[in-house]
Amino acid sequence: MSAVHFGSYAEARAHLNALLDAAERGRVATVRRESATTALVDVDRLRHHLAAFTPSRAQPVPEDGGWSIFIPGLPLAADGRTFDEAVIEMVDALREYAEDWQDRLFDTPDHRENWGLVQLISLSDDDQLREWLVGKAR
Repeated sequence: MSAVHFGSYAEARAHLNALLDAAERGRVATVRRESATTALVDVDRLRHHLAAFTPSRAQPVPEDGGWSIFIPGLPLAADGRTFDEAVIEMVDALREYAEDWQDRLFDTPDHRENWGLVQLISLSDDDQLREWLVGKAR
């Protein structure tokens, strides 16, 4: 099977299995609707790619007997008595940021370029986000 392109929503709907099969196998799968073309991508493949090409840049800092974590360029910070608590708080902060981005920040100049980050957050479970933030095992 090669790339799958459908020129209309109706055509894609009639061939939905082929469209989903192509996406799940990592092939190019697109649907054109009016003037826009949308690509379908397997979630695990997209998440893996985003994690590999979106560095977390998280900065853990020991402070006052605890830990703080911030990500330069993002309005996010988290604190905890232990490093692990700070990481858990940062995962929560990332989730809140993704929700805020979806609700109102997606079109603001300071945040619109964070589309990939928001996709990564939304497609990741907590363990995957922890690993993305600090690496495999600490």
